[in-house]
Amino acid sequence: MTRKIITTGRPWEAQCGYARAVRIGNLVETSLCSPADDTGKILFPGDVYRQTRVCLDIIGKCLGELGMGFEDVIKTRIYVVDPAHWVDSGRAHGEIFGAIRPALGWIYMSAFFHPEITVEVECTAYRPE
Repeated sequence: MTRKIITTGRPWEAQCGYARAVRIGNLVETSLCSPADDTGKILFPGDVYRQTRVCLDIIGKCLGELGMGFEDVIKTRIYVVDPAHWVDSGRAHGEIFGAIRPALGWIYMSAFFHPEITVEVECTAYRPE
């Protein structure tokens, strides 16, 4: 099977030695996506909804580059520090996945690597042959 990787150029990928997303065969795993632009600047500090949308946009672009789309997502994981953030992150998730309905898990963190981050998202996608 061929291994395909996607990198976005965000500084942490090269620094820590990882890809934003990896496809092997019919399976894609994304890395945990932060609400950051290509330079690493954190976008929309304190706005859980908008930060979740940024993370999902990054995931959507990576899936597209790997020949998949949101309809292929089978599981998403949303990481938040404040358990109350499930409401706004869930609203953003529902706007994209409401009709697709992948499995979903919320993971509660003690902190993120940058104090302006309120949420991060990752997913698993699968497309049968």
